[in-house]
Amino acid sequence: MRGPKNTLGPWSHFPRTRTLSKQSLAHIAFLVTILIKGFFGLLEVTAGLIIAITGPQRLYSLALQWTNPELYQGGQSHTAEFIRQGAAALAESQGHFVIFYLLVHGALKMAITGTLLRHRGVWVFPFAAIVLAGFIGYMCLEMANKWSNLLLGLSLLDTVTLLLVLNEWRTWNIKHPPATAQA
Repeated sequence: MRGPKNTLGPWSHFPRTRTLSKQSLAHIAFLVTILIKGFFGLLEVTAGLIIAITGPQRLYSLALQWTNPELYQGGQSHTAEFIRQGAAALAESQGHFVIFYLLVHGALKMAITGTLLRHRGVWVFPFAAIVLAGFIGYMCLEMANKWSNLLLGLSLLDTVTLLLVLNEWRTWNIKHPPATAQA
């Protein structure tokens, strides 16, 4: 039988006193990090859908219009140049991998965020680890065919994320004991 309904959700682990322990601060940092990852996951899914709908060539045209040097009083903008170069590289390809990566990677981030915020679903860790390892392997294969600093950065970021997911999976049972053990 379950206890009273928890109305505080992920915030229920905080003490109700004014002083916060180091553990509570770590939990706040964890929640903020997870929420940021979920937000970026939403941005990735949105970007993937935009690229899929508009196509890489149309996106490149829009990037050229939005980053036109004449729009800036100072002339050359490094950020605008970076955006133009990225859009040009995307336009040279068919964009299938980028669309697939953004949609799946973003959806995975959102699923992990939702699962972790509800304190449920140890299943998400092996699933996330397999998907991340697959992305890392595929990016390494792509880099072997044609070097890309962007793919290197993404693969390193996913490697760090994979390590964090594996660590969290390892400590999950310690942090969240089964409901029957709490009774």
